[in-house]
Amino acid sequence: MAKADKPTVQPPELPPDDRPVDGVDNVDNGGLDIGHGRDAIRKALETMPGAPGVYRMLARDGEVLYVGKAKNLKNRVRNYAQPAGLNTRTLRMIAETRAMEVVTTHTEVEALLLESNLIKRLRPRYNILLRDDKSFPFIIITGDHEWPQLAKHRGARNRKGEYFGPFASASSVNRTLNTLQKAFPLRSCSDSIFAARTRPCLQYQIRRCAGPCVGRIDADAYSELVKEARDFLSGRSREVQHGLSQRMEAASADLAFETAAVYRDRLRALAHVQAHQGINVASVGEADIVAIHMEGGQSCIQVFFFRAGQNWGNRAYFPSHGRETTPEEVLSAFLGQFYDDKPPPKEILLNTWPENHALIAEALSVKADRKVRLHCPKQGQRRELVNHAQTNAREALARRLAENASQRRLLEDIADLFALDSPPNRIEVYDNSHIMGTDAIGAMIVAGPEGMQKNAYRKFNIKDESITPGDDYGMMREVLHRRFARLLKAQAAAEAAEGSEEGEAATSSSENARVAGEWPDLVLIDGGIGQLTAVREVFADLGVTGVALAAISKGPDRNAGLEQLHLPDKPVISLPPRSAVLYFLQRLRDEAHRFAIGTHRARRAKRMDKSALDSIAGIGPGRKRALLNHFGSARAVETAGLTDLETVSGISKTVAQKIYDFFHPEG
Repeated sequence: MAKADKPTVQPPELPPDDRPVDGVDNVDNGGLDIGHGRDAIRKALETMPGAPGVYRMLARDGEVLYVGKAKNLKNRVRNYAQPAGLNTRTLRMIAETRAMEVVTTHTEVEALLLESNLIKRLRPRYNILLRDDKSFPFIIITGDHEWPQLAKHRGARNRKGEYFGPFASASSVNRTLNTLQKAFPLRSCSDSIFAARTRPCLQYQIRRCAGPCVGRIDADAYSELVKEARDFLSGRSREVQHGLSQRMEAASADLAFETAAVYRDRLRALAHVQAHQGINVASVGEADIVAIHMEGGQSCIQVFFFRAGQNWGNRAYFPSHGRETTPEEVLSAFLGQFYDDKPPPKEILLNTWPENHALIAEALSVKADRKVRLHCPKQGQRRELVNHAQTNAREALARRLAENASQRRLLEDIADLFALDSPPNRIEVYDNSHIMGTDAIGAMIVAGPEGMQKNAYRKFNIKDESITPGDDYGMMREVLHRRFARLLKAQAAAEAAEGSEEGEAATSSSENARVAGEWPDLVLIDGGIGQLTAVREVFADLGVTGVALAAISKGPDRNAGLEQLHLPDKPVISLPPRSAVLYFLQRLRDEAHRFAIGTHRARRAKRMDKSALDSIAGIGPGRKRALLNHFGSARAVETAGLTDLETVSGISKTVAQKIYDFFHPEG
């Protein structure tokens, strides 16, 4: 029977089963109680259509556990009501299911596209997930100005112009732009700066802009530069280089050596672009090379981007999936999610066929509004490209596994140091930041087996006005109280919901609630014994138990490397300066400090951008701008007389009176 926890994998359709699903009640489910989940699935099957579509499996709190697609929804979902042969991960998902939602589509292709979109947006924990999928940068030659701009673009492609890409990273597109500007000196400035220029800028001085803003080049010559840049980025680089070479030779023959030198420098710049592109194959015009390597229950997918016959970089991805998942299933899920928000190329070269490759090709063709070909080459230059990508995937995964092994060893050493029962899965580190008590911020960073978990970072604006400005202990108490009071509330709600489930024992709810509430295994405080004491008081007040607590201070003379660790009711610990554990704890402390400082500065900058005018009802951005333009500053508005306020454009007598009364309440 097909495994049910694969996102874009359509298992072989099973013939309708007329046997009652009650016949599976005595199946060994690995000790998992799947009764409630199976009942929810049975109930959904009563009204489940036999059409193509997408189904969602929901937990008790409405969390989406899994998103799947099917050619026949009823036949597909029936598999979950017959757990014989399903793996433990799938059984666990069924045990947590309390409801199902379905959306029908006209075709299986539409179902696949919708499924990929929902997986990427909802990130269900039982699906194969594409992690770290940031948007790709492009190069744009703008088309909404008479003097086109050559620039980097990231995000929605809603500006008029021609886009070239994607590039694998910001560094690759920046390097290409840098050398392109030497070869084709087009403007890179914004339209507003272009309109305001009265003399050439530095870019003109270093020969990276032709100076159209101040008339240093006519429209025809600039259009020729635009055409050459477009041709080069479109794959006609040989024609562009040949034309520049001919003009250089002609200028040299006419003894116009300075002009010839300009063409020579432009040719060198083009050669520099091509020299930094690594492997290039003339026969590959527009294609992505996608190769997967799997080892140790983890996988890496390497993607190389070829556009206009040029290699525009590569990027490695590490999808999240179960250990029993096959490479074909991972690749199938990856392709659907990867191209959900970006246009697929004409050809995708693969090292192995994904499941449902014909369906995926059809779905990508529909999305691109042209034919997209999936190909798994067996020989020739294309196979060499695929092998190269696969080698990169294998090496990237080896590096990641080595890093994870090192991280695991560090966490094991942390467990030994702090006498934990097992290596911590979640470490929370807290720090405060303020200037003389103003704009006070508390910050929490999170680390675990996979390193820093930046999506779990949290900031806390200090709200308690009774705290004396600069009272670090008071601020730490407020931050920890708010954090753990929220966790306790979430745990209580989870326990209540768990206990209300008929036939379920409430005694096991505490552990499940703690998982749902993301409780830390270790709390690390940036500070000394004072901060540690403050946090212990908070834990005692709230009744928090089972969470290890420690503080790290810089020790004598505040020298890095002489840090001291403070544990409740234990002597101070000083680790050797070259200790790997000490270095790890320093990294955690420094990351918390960096996050706290950055958050504090952002809040302070936001406050400084405000003025007293923002507190006056009826004074929006337009009136505020008019007042500041008229008087020059908010202070001048404050001291202005009523008659002066009435002379400002857009300020009526009523509004002027309101402003005057705000600053002169005694009058």
